[in-house]
Amino acid sequence: MVYKGACYCKAVKYEIDIASPDEARTSLCHCKNCKRFFGTAFGLTTKIPVKAFAYTSDSAKPTIHEADNGSGSLLHREFCSKCGSGILEYGAAAANDFRYVMTGTLQDPGALPPKGEFFCAYREKWMPEVPGVFHKQHLKE
Repeated sequence: MVYKGACYCKAVKYEIDIASPDEARTSLCHCKNCKRFFGTAFGLTTKIPVKAFAYTSDSAKPTIHEADNGSGSLLHREFCSKCGSGILEYGAAAANDFRYVMTGTLQDPGALPPKGEFFCAYREKWMPEVPGVFHKQHLKE
C-alpha cells in the first residue's frame, strides 16, 4: 500500500510504501518537545520502517534541523524551507530503523489512525484520553 504526503505548499513530497497498515504506528505524544514543535497540545506522528519512506523525484529537498531533545539524545527533524511544515523526525536510536512522519502531512491522515499515546503524564488537563489505544505515562514503562 502506498500512502502519499506533502508539506502545506506541496514543494516537499513523499511516499510511504508498506505491505499493510499494521507496519505503521500512529501515536500522539504529549512531551514538551512535541508540543513546541507542532505548536499544539500534542504531536501526532506515524512510525514506519525507514525503508518504507522516500521523497518523490519531483520533491524539493527538505531542510534538516538537529538538536538535543532535552535528554542528551540527538533529534533529527526535516521540514519544508518554503512553508515550514514538518515532514518527519527521528532520534539517534531510531536513525537506522524508523522514521516518524508528521501524520497531518499525509494526503489521508485518517488512513492510519492512532494506536497509542505517549507521555500521558504531560497531557493537558482539558484533553481526554483517546479511547481504545495504549496509554504510556512515560516513555519507558
